[in-house]
Amino acid sequence: MQWTDIQEIVDALCDEYPNEDPEQVRFTDLRKKVCSLSDFSDDPNRCNERILEAIQMTWIDEISD
Repeated sequence: MQWTDIQEIVDALCDEYPNEDPEQVRFTDLRKKVCSLSDFSDDPNRCNERILEAIQMTWIDEISD
C-alpha cells in the first residue's frame, strides 16, 4: 500500500481502529497509524499535509455512511 492508495488506507484504518473518531486524530498521529498498517510499504517521508487531509476526509466519509 502506498500513500496514494487513499481508499485502501482508509479501509485498513477502519478495520484496525474501529472505535477511532477520525475527526479527533491529529495529522502526526494519523501519519503514525498509516505507517504502522501491516500492508503499508511506502516511504514515510513521501507524506504531506494534503495526503493526510485526503485520508482523514475519506475516513470521515467512510464512517458516516
